[in-house]
Amino acid sequence: MVHSYRQPLPHGITLSCRSTGQAGRPVLLFVHGFPEAAFVWDGLMAHFSRPENGGWRCVAPNLRGFEASSSPSEVAAYRAKHLVQDLAALIEIESPGAPLGALIAHDWGGAVAWNLANQQPALMQRLVILNSPHPGTFLRELQHSRAQQDASAYMNFLVRPDAEALLAENDFARLWGFFKHFGGSAQPDWLTPEVQDQYRAVWRQGLQGGCHYYRASPLRPADEHQAGAAAIELPDAMLQIAAPTLVLWGLGDHALLPGLLDGLDRWVPTLTVQRHPSASHWIVHEDPSWVAGQIQAFLSPDQ
Repeated sequence: MVHSYRQPLPHGITLSCRSTGQAGRPVLLFVHGFPEAAFVWDGLMAHFSRPENGGWRCVAPNLRGFEASSSPSEVAAYRAKHLVQDLAALIEIESPGAPLGALIAHDWGGAVAWNLANQQPALMQRLVILNSPHPGTFLRELQHSRAQQDASAYMNFLVRPDAEALLAENDFARLWGFFKHFGGSAQPDWLTPEVQDQYRAVWRQGLQGGCHYYRASPLRPADEHQAGAAAIELPDAMLQIAAPTLVLWGLGDHALLPGLLDGLDRWVPTLTVQRHPSASHWIVHEDPSWVAGQIQAFLSPDQ
């Protein structure tokens, strides 16, 4: 059974969370992306909390700005350092005195996870990333790949001051379009009426926080208004990942292209990459059994 609760953090932010599994057991932390929420991990959390699959304590926070978590109104509150602080504080509460068994993250959750793994590697034993680019390869592709620049052009829509209002129009028509466009299917099979209702319940609580993630980040294509990634340099020390890392990638992702995997081992020396030939950006919804199997093997390499 999934339990929902609100977790206050020492620095004044409260995260609404979902959890399964016995308290006191080793912890897996699952982190969602945009325009999603913690509920997308329910099936995987149920899987990994079962005794035969490790009996993990599984926790999935709603990131700040999403669902019922704290949603500061200032764009600056969504800079990477604040998002990393939230996850680090939550880990200290949920897994006191011990590193996570793994940090598992998708999309924007993965962006935060890459940063946390670089800055505080002692907080996790392993890192699992699903269709979320490492900042080093993302910067390279945004600077030099026209295909990735075009694929990421939607980011400059999401920084518009009226983005929230436009996304909410006509029963969130543009947000449903994200699922269809980035997955390449006019009507994804997984997007059932029940799942749509779960998303509506989240989106009705506000979209400003989610858009602020894009406004706060310079990692987006240049346009006539801003230089974006073209003006950025990232020092190598900010890109190194010490934890053993599993990257799962749906090759049908229309927003994040496979070139983002090239050269990743430069910064992630203990790396395993598993490519799904048909899944898209929404791989957690599309093939949860494959995702669970890959993570299970990564967590239990001797089995």
